[in-house]
Amino acid sequence: MESRGRVRAVEDGGLRGDRYCHDRGYYSPYDVCPVTLVDSGAIEYVREAYGIDLSDGRHRRNIEVDIDVVELLDTRFSVGEAVFEGTRRRPPCAHVEELADEEGVARALGEERGGICADVVEGGAVAVGDELRVLEDLDDPDSLAEAIRERRGE
Repeated sequence: MESRGRVRAVEDGGLRGDRYCHDRGYYSPYDVCPVTLVDSGAIEYVREAYGIDLSDGRHRRNIEVDIDVVELLDTRFSVGEAVFEGTRRRPPCAHVEELADEEGVARALGEERGGICADVVEGGAVAVGDELRVLEDLDDPDSLAEAIRERRGE
C-alpha cells in the first residue's frame, strides 16, 4: 500500500492506480471490492488492545474514515467529489496478515473491525481530510423516493 494525499475514484471501477481498479488484485476476478474503507477508531482500538500499530496502512484498506463503517452499509455516501455505496463487510484474511508481516493482524481486525467494501457510483477526487456525508439510506423506500424527487427538482 502506498499512501496518497489525493486520488481519483472511477465510476464502476475503484480508485485510479489501485490494483483492483486494474484487475490485478490478489483476489481478482473472484472477490473484487472496488474500494475498501476502515474506521480510524478501529485502527486505534487494534493498537491499544493488541499492541499492533496499523497506522502505516498495513490494514490494506483504501480509505480511513472517522465513522463506524458498518453504518455505511446499504447507504449512498460521498467523500470529497466521489459518491459511493456501501455493499458488504470486508473481513480480514490471511493474505492481509501475511503482507502486514505481523502475527495476529487478522484476528485483531476481526469482530467487525476489518472494514467494508463500496462501489463507486459517481467518480471524482478524494483527498485526505475530505468530509464523509451520508446522502441516503438505500434500505429506506421513503428516503429513496425523496432522493428521486430532489433530483427531478420537485
